[in-house]
Amino acid sequence: MSTAVSTTPMHNRVQEFVSRPRKMFVDGKWVEAASGKTFPTYNPATGEVLAQVAEGDREDIDRAVKAARRAFDSGPWHEMTPSQRGRVIWKLGDLIEEHLEEFAQLESLDNGKPLSVARIADVPLAADLFHYMAGWATKIEGNTIPISASSRHVKYLAYTRREPVGVVGQIIPWNFPLLMAAWKLGPALATGCTVVLKPAEQTPLSALLLAELIAEAGFPDGVVNVVPGYGETAGAALASHPDVDKIAFTGSTEVGRLILQAAAGNLKKVSLELGGKSPNLVFADADMKATIPGAASAIFFNHGQCCCAGSRLYIEQSIFDHVVHGVAEQAKKIKLGPGFDPDTSMGPLVSEEQMNRVCSYLESGLHEGAEAVVGGHKRPGAGYFVEPTVMVKTKPDMKVVREEIFGPVVCAMPFRDVDKLIAEANQSEYGLAAAVWTRDISKAHRIAEKLRAGTVWINCYNVFDAALPFGGYKQSGWGREMGHESLELYTEVKAVCAAI
Repeated sequence: MSTAVSTTPMHNRVQEFVSRPRKMFVDGKWVEAASGKTFPTYNPATGEVLAQVAEGDREDIDRAVKAARRAFDSGPWHEMTPSQRGRVIWKLGDLIEEHLEEFAQLESLDNGKPLSVARIADVPLAADLFHYMAGWATKIEGNTIPISASSRHVKYLAYTRREPVGVVGQIIPWNFPLLMAAWKLGPALATGCTVVLKPAEQTPLSALLLAELIAEAGFPDGVVNVVPGYGETAGAALASHPDVDKIAFTGSTEVGRLILQAAAGNLKKVSLELGGKSPNLVFADADMKATIPGAASAIFFNHGQCCCAGSRLYIEQSIFDHVVHGVAEQAKKIKLGPGFDPDTSMGPLVSEEQMNRVCSYLESGLHEGAEAVVGGHKRPGAGYFVEPTVMVKTKPDMKVVREEIFGPVVCAMPFRDVDKLIAEANQSEYGLAAAVWTRDISKAHRIAEKLRAGTVWINCYNVFDAALPFGGYKQSGWGREMGHESLELYTEVKAVCAAI
């Protein structure tokens, strides 16, 4: 294994973790893939192999689903009280905090993100999610319902129960590997479900370390199973498995459609957190000291590899040049480098495939007449680095404006008329997030009401909290992650009616 030159020493546990092939976690045991195959995960800062990981496929998924089914139907998980479940979920959050540096380094090595970002965002937010969801385990309640069928002669007691949906398949993305695993696992475990988790093939390592802590926290065997592998094999097998009661997926809208098709066999429940092309609206009366760095962070955070990235930047005409210049200056200050370099503010994209995809969009935009005020190219040399890019002179029909790039590329466009602005902001197949920057709070809330997006930030961006639901309108997905709304994704409602 080769790591990029840096002043941050690799944690001994991390060095040991990547030095030998990693197995999968099924029914409380670490096992090889049934086929005996492994696959490489790469360090995107160098393009070199980081570690070898067991390659799960249909047979491994089937073993994991059977283990999850046993744990749900007849294992000790089924007998644990909600309070007991809450305590082990809370313990998992504590363990993540105790192993913060190991998780942060694994995320940086496997995903490419700056180590400093993983330390203050990915890992603490993952721990907080489990702590938050631990509290919900004892608060999943039904209702008593007075029904009109009761009469003077016959009375009925009617009530509802919220019960766990059963065995859940969860497929997580590569942009926030640990955090997205937490978003999925937390509500599933709080409601009493059991899980087969498939991490992204590009970034499987933090999910495997998480599995070690799941065992340490006291979860019974089979409650959580982690099967790394490719989407076309392990992911497809999980989505189509007849004994999986629900599938949860975060990723591209294109793959989301394939998940739906695969899930149709037994009509399993499906929740999807998909793509975005989020509009970021800047008015002339906004506080520029907050707005300009905020607009830059909206697109450049996590290298633009955020489904909610503010990739369409609409700026009121009178301040257009000023804001574009300011965001471009912010981009110029960004230091590209390996995640372990403490001076790095933007790491590489996750893979060569993703780098080539982003570069193809840059070429398309420039070919169609857009101009790059800053950036616009791949950085020469090793690793999957793309320069933070601000594009102007774009038109609504350009691919760079319509399609999700999932990289550090923003299209800046001027506006004059607010009604036309809202119509253009909503003219997208996506509806995940949006933002409004203005000192006029009444205007901000009026516009927020009209924007077709699951999250609207006002004078801020990328604010996430375990209590705040996240998800999208239109082709950005079905359902919500986090908050109490996420519990609905993992429960069935049972009506009980008794003659008394």
